This record gives sequence, structure tokens and C-alpha cells, in this order.
Amino acid sequence: MLNVPSQSFPGLSSQQRVASGGRSKVPLKQGRSLMDWIRLTKSGKDLTGLKGRLIEVTEEELKKHNKKDDCWICIRGFVYNVSPYMEYHPGGEDELMRAAGSDGTDLFDQVHRWVNYESMLKGCLVGRMAVKPALPKDYREEKKILNGMLPKSQVTDTLAKEGPSSPSYDWFQTDSLVTVVIYTKQKDISLDSVIVDLRDDSLRVETFIKDYSYLIHIGLSREIQEDFSVRVVENVGKIEIVPKKKENASWKCLGHPLENHNSLIPKKDTGLYYRKCQLISKEDVTHDTKLFCLMLPPSTHLQVPIGQHVYLKLTIAGTEIVKPYTPVSDSLLLEFKEPVLPNNKYIYFLIKIYPAGLFTPELDHLQIGDYVSVSNPEGNFKITQLEELEDLFLLAAGTGFTPMVKVLNYALTNIPSLRKVKLMFFNKTEDDIIWRSQLEKLAFKDERFDVEFVLSAPTSEWKGKQGHISPGLLSEFLKRSSDRSRVLVCICGPVPFTEQGVKSSCAVLAGLPVIAGV
Repeated sequence: MLNVPSQSFPGLSSQQRVASGGRSKVPLKQGRSLMDWIRLTKSGKDLTGLKGRLIEVTEEELKKHNKKDDCWICIRGFVYNVSPYMEYHPGGEDELMRAAGSDGTDLFDQVHRWVNYESMLKGCLVGRMAVKPALPKDYREEKKILNGMLPKSQVTDTLAKEGPSSPSYDWFQTDSLVTVVIYTKQKDISLDSVIVDLRDDSLRVETFIKDYSYLIHIGLSREIQEDFSVRVVENVGKIEIVPKKKENASWKCLGHPLENHNSLIPKKDTGLYYRKCQLISKEDVTHDTKLFCLMLPPSTHLQVPIGQHVYLKLTIAGTEIVKPYTPVSDSLLLEFKEPVLPNNKYIYFLIKIYPAGLFTPELDHLQIGDYVSVSNPEGNFKITQLEELEDLFLLAAGTGFTPMVKVLNYALTNIPSLRKVKLMFFNKTEDDIIWRSQLEKLAFKDERFDVEFVLSAPTSEWKGKQGHISPGLLSEFLKRSSDRSRVLVCICGPVPFTEQGVKSSCAVLAGLPVIAGV
């Protein structure tokens, strides 16, 4: 069986997939860069045509503004005049016109949900739709004080029928501890299924149950300490969050409900939630790629699942800019390094710095101790795809290698059925190869692993393979350990590379079932 995983690892617009974004880009005119757009929004020019007024927009009024020079789009209940932005949009005018005079929320979420449009388009805000968008059915103002178990009726009945069994929660206390218990009623819950943030005396716990998000969001009645423990009892799907009280005293209640408390909604409908992480170190890996280490706040529990990505957010020239990145391990040779501190407090990123870019130079200019906002994880890659695997083939181009790091580590460590792991790593020159010595050492250490480097612009001294991804290059590489072996092919790089990789893999492996590239 051949599985080339779906477009989920990393996200379509991830920097690891293509530096400029996953969708097709349209060449922009001189003076129409993102920084030029930011300057225009700061210039004081009226970008809405309403001279600073905000209005309520009816559906009938919205439909009238459907031309390039008069284009209004609604996103999550707010209406923007995007006509001034047309020439600055990397996806081109036609992409924006698909939502002209209508609600473009779904289209926006499909293409670039991660973009901070509120900041990017705040100068274009026309107003709110006259009919306020409905809140999720499961959200309600709870007027009673929380004191433990809430009735199941407060979780949307419809979602409970369509999705997992309705979760619930309770809380207990001792003189010094508070224990919040979530009953997910699922047996595949793990530590990376739950994210906990303590902020300003509020407790936010987001639990991912299948394709749904269950949120506990409470303003605590008393103060607690920053550090806490999280435990998961996998066989019963129980999660325990145990913070320490600041004062040894009995609480009369846990607290009061905050926005979207006790809600169960599809993951795709949840917003991005950020916390500030401190830059601990950055070190050169190649001439233009660096390894960044960020430390989570002590008041946060977050473990990014294998194959998923997060979003980094910086404020540049007064505008919030967001980019997606896939976390990596700090090394391919984990057993050769002594961890300085617990790994679950650190997130590592291999990031290529583009001198002419907007985001990565700003990231590179950060000093040790500065902060970067990091979102919750996203992605659809399932670790179950690696179970009982016999042959794993990895095809990566440039920083498309980064999503492969944790997959490689996990497969070699946790999949006993694995016979062979092969990486074909495409770069322009030898100097561009990320972690070359580590890859070679890993291949020497583990006989199941093999790596091949392919260069598109080698020097005359290069004796290895060269060229671009093609059936010819892959014909020998994609040899299975047996005719019936369970195979997974992971592909990541710029969109043309990924698309060609899928076609070439199918051609070489005789048209076995293929799900699009990683």
C-alpha cells in the first residue's frame, strides 16, 4: 500500500512548503510589497471611501460592491473595502474577486486562515454586517457560579451527535491543590491532545477530540501559582490539570465562565490562540538557515504533535505579521545530546532567513530574551499513518526537510515493524544542505536509514546526484523491501516540487493509491 499523505503537513502556505506561500503567486508591480502596503495603511489615506465612518452593512448593500474598483468582502461578520489592496495581494486580483460582494470567510479559511487580516486590513474596515453573526450554539452566558460538574446540555447536542461523545468536567481541591478533571470519553487522548494556558488568573484548557475542540475557559475565583502538572489516563480518556494554590485556603467555587466556556466545536471553526514565548538561543545551521529555540511560559502546557505546524507572530511597523512553521527536534541524534531542560518546555524551528523578506529578517534581528507569539498547533497529519509501517520514503527540498525531522525521529524510535527509511534531500548547492553531518552520522548509526543528496546547481567537484525530482531519479530510490510492504511516502517542498513528486512517485510505484503530497 502506498500512502502519500494529504496536503496537511505542513499547511499549504507554510514556509516549509514554499517560502512565498502555498498558493500560486502573482508578480507584483514595483512598490506593491507587503511593506509598501503597511506604509500605505499608516499614511492616513482614506482606504474605505467613508471618511472614517463605520457603518452597518446589509446583505443587499454588500452585493452591490462587487467590482475591482469597488470591492467589499465580509470576513467573520466584518466588511472590508479591499479595492485599495488589489495590487498588493500576492494571490492576485482574481483571487480576491472570488469573494467580491459576498461573505468570503470560507474561502479565506481555505487559502490563508492564518493571516492576521484584522491587522492587515484594519484601514479598510467599512463596518459590521447588519445581522450579527450567530455565536456557536454551545456558547451561552452562564449566570450561575461554577462549582463542579456542568450539565451535558451545555455542550451542543447537534455536535455531540455528529462528533465524539459529549465531554464533561469536574473539579476537586485539597488545602494546597486544585484538580480540574476532563472526561473526554475517548481512549486515544495523549498529552499533545491538550493545551493549557494560565493567564491573568484565568484557566484555558483546549482539548482536541477527534476533529473537535473542547474548551474549558474559566476566570478563577482565587490566585494560583504559574506552574502546574498535566496528567492523562489514556485507557479512560481522563485529563487532570493540577495547579497549586497561592494560599492554602478552601475555595467556595472554581470561578466564573469566560468566552466559549464548555464548548465543543469543529477544530476548523476555532480561532488561533497565541502565547508569548521567549527566544532562548539561535545558532547558524547553514549560511542562511538558523535553529531558533523558544521557551514556553511556565504557565503553558503545549506539545506540538508530529506533522503539525504552529504560527509565529511578530509586530512589524505596527502591523501583526504571521507565518507558519513546523517545529523540529533540536537534533537528529537525540541520544548524543544531554537535554539542558525538559524538552516539553522548548520549541525548535529551522528557519531560512530571506534578506529581502519582511518576516524572517525581523525574526533574525531578535535578541536573546525577546518574545515571539506562538499559536496553537494545526494540521491533519495522523501519527497512526506510521503504525505498522515497513518502508518510509521521505522526499524533501530545502527547508521542506523540517517536517521530516520529527517523523524520522519517531519512526526510527517507535515503529518496530520498520525495515527501511530513505530520505532524498534536494538542494541547490552543498552549502544549502541542512544538518548534513547529522544525517550522515544517523545513516552510519542505524542501518535502516539511508540518505541521498541531490543538487540542482552543484560545483564541478560534486560527485553525487544532480537535477530535479523526476521518475528517473526516483526509480531506484523508491524500491520497497517487499512487493507487499506497507509504504508511506512523505513529500515536502515548494508547490511545483510537491506536485511533481506526487506524479513521479505514482509513476514509479505503478499507480498504487495516492493521497496528495505532504
